[in-house]
Amino acid sequence: MSTVTTVGALTTRPVDLDADVPVVHAWVTTDRARFWGMRHATVQDVRDDLAATLADPHRDARTGLHDGVPAFLLETYDPTHHELAQQVPVGPGDLGMHLLVGTPVVPLRGFTLAVMRTVMAHCFADPGVRRVVVEPDVRNHRIHALNEAVGFVVDREVALSDKRALISVCTRTAFESRTR
Repeated sequence: MSTVTTVGALTTRPVDLDADVPVVHAWVTTDRARFWGMRHATVQDVRDDLAATLADPHRDARTGLHDGVPAFLLETYDPTHHELAQQVPVGPGDLGMHLLVGTPVVPLRGFTLAVMRTVMAHCFADPGVRRVVVEPDVRNHRIHALNEAVGFVVDREVALSDKRALISVCTRTAFESRTR
């Protein structure tokens, strides 16, 4: 998928472990990515994590490009095969999503919102997806505001194995109404 935005062209492609692991490692070990829980990860830890995602038939990982340069990581998953399913009603048509926006070389006003809109358009490009479900750390106020900006509504707070999460859902209709 490719989207031309006010900040440039945003595209996604499948993760290439050899090319992308060093870049993703540089992102996840920064303070701004602390909610990914990989601040002290090695390059091998990141490779193993991404390889496990790619090997799992219920998950996917894509590298997001800004004008051809890696700029974000998109992970999607079937929430019925996630610990989330034990606490929140999920089912057919639901898609879980994680987004990590890399450290920008040159900050661009509106960049992260443009990325989020592109990611959500990618998720809803599949006609079978009726809702996108996210479970960010409750302390990650920046992502909560970004989620709300594209149509997510808070469902509840839950305890997951690695965090207290704020479950939010976004329907196709809610997303489309926010991006007209």
